[in-house]
Amino acid sequence: MRSHKAIAVLVAPLLGILSLTACTGSGTADDAEPVSLDQDWAAADPITIDVFDGLANYQGIESGWFAKIVKDKFNMELNIIAPNVAGGGDTLYNTRVASGDLGDLIITDKGERMDELTEGGLLKDMAPYYESMENVPKYDAAIQHVNEGKDGVFGIPTQLSSVKPTEPNDGVDPTFGPYLRWDYYAEAGYPEIDTLEDLLPVLKEMQDAHPEADNGKPTYAISLFKDWDGNMMVMGKQPTTLYGYDEMGFVLAKADGSDYQSIVDADSQYVRALKFYQEANEMGLVDPDSTTQNYDTMFAKYQAGQVLLSWWPWLGQSAYNTEQNMKDGKGFMIAPLKDQTVFSYGAEVYGGKQVVSIGAKAEDPARIAAFIDWLYSPEGVQANASETMGAAGPEGLTWEQGTDGPELTEFGRKAILEGGADVPAEWGGGAYKDGGSSLNFSAVLPIDEDPTTGFPYSYKLWPSYQETVANPLTEDWSEHMGGPTTTMEYLQSNGMLTVAPGASFTTPTDESQIETIRNQVKASIVEYSWKMAFAKDDAEFDSLQAEMQETVDGLGYAEVLEVDMANAKAQNEARVAVANEFG
Repeated sequence: MRSHKAIAVLVAPLLGILSLTACTGSGTADDAEPVSLDQDWAAADPITIDVFDGLANYQGIESGWFAKIVKDKFNMELNIIAPNVAGGGDTLYNTRVASGDLGDLIITDKGERMDELTEGGLLKDMAPYYESMENVPKYDAAIQHVNEGKDGVFGIPTQLSSVKPTEPNDGVDPTFGPYLRWDYYAEAGYPEIDTLEDLLPVLKEMQDAHPEADNGKPTYAISLFKDWDGNMMVMGKQPTTLYGYDEMGFVLAKADGSDYQSIVDADSQYVRALKFYQEANEMGLVDPDSTTQNYDTMFAKYQAGQVLLSWWPWLGQSAYNTEQNMKDGKGFMIAPLKDQTVFSYGAEVYGGKQVVSIGAKAEDPARIAAFIDWLYSPEGVQANASETMGAAGPEGLTWEQGTDGPELTEFGRKAILEGGADVPAEWGGGAYKDGGSSLNFSAVLPIDEDPTTGFPYSYKLWPSYQETVANPLTEDWSEHMGGPTTTMEYLQSNGMLTVAPGASFTTPTDESQIETIRNQVKASIVEYSWKMAFAKDDAEFDSLQAEMQETVDGLGYAEVLEVDMANAKAQNEARVAVANEFG
């Protein structure tokens, strides 16, 4: 078990001396009157606050066990306002900004968007409450950084960490990777997989051997969806991460700064991924519903065992690797792709992309400030972050302190590892998975140490979890991968992980002309990408690729590419700087 205490020591001088309580410009204003948060909020009058959350995938009044915790502690209900659900891009945001009231609690992007809201008077200065907070001030350096140049505290960064920025912010699994149905791969005799393209004949053999899932429906090696398409086809971007790339607009940038690619170039990793899908489809390996289904429909197919390859652990493993399936030797594990150098995000020294703020017109800002501070407490971190982020949920329900450290309760095992469970009435009732926080952010990275236990927040990093989840699936995987106990251990020990130092870089907002061109170009790229992925042969693929290049060039692609290339290189400079400073 890796300890983060030594790392915390490196950051401690910053956290100790950069106190915001005596600052101007980027901290508590000199004339701010402190406001005590030490109150019995449960006895206060009930309130409902509007939470404008750019990350939420649910809209409406929060319900379930997380809502009950918030109600019991603060006598407060959360009305989630979610642009992701409402649709229309920035329309909802712009409409509410124009009204002068975005929300009481606001979760939005730092950088230019936060600046816009601060300058527009839509955010409340939290400086008066800062001195009374018990948890947030532990991260003074990050908070000072995000509020630099402002006369007050207008945003608290998310995903805070004491882990070095050159270390991955993931736990036992990286965000990306070629996770396949290991039991079917074992049946095939563990064939060697040298490159991305070598996955195809292996997947073909697996699918041919198991043409139907247990529910009697067809199995497919690959299933796709369109919901998250943006500057490109999101499922076209995923295979590029296996070789250390991540997106910056229309650019693929390697984590170590050694390469930058235009996604429409014929030799780009993105076009390579589209060709991979086209060849897979010719082989009958792609789910024909891919062009019309949404993420939820696709996820249900993974749950039913109808899909054999997943680019994310929180898709294949989350959906199918139940405790019972793993006991039966069934489930998703990362494949031994010989040339992979998987992209991994480094821990963010100054927090993630989003910040938490209080709306300027909030009627009870002190209570909201107390709620924000609680979100950064050990109890709040575990309760708010979802299980896909590694959090274990509320102590006493899903986990408890054991003699050798924290461990999942019987209920926790059922709820998290066995596919779900109904919550006891005293905890709010309903299905556990439906009752979690809809805020959809982690205040502190789950790999960080919980000071109340001395172990990471993530239950997957607890010794008790590692000891009790050993099963035929993971044991067989470990035996054939050289003995590692986790995916991360396998990748790191074999030099197959590329970490992008966590520099907390904020991409500048596009100028209006660039934004207009980008919207036209990305729509064309996405349209052609899907056509290329389902082209009937090589000739059609090449023809569509040429059409895409000609079309986007005519729309002004080069102008936007220049912006994205500059941003990608600036991001790398920030990564190099933070690695030199903290690494």
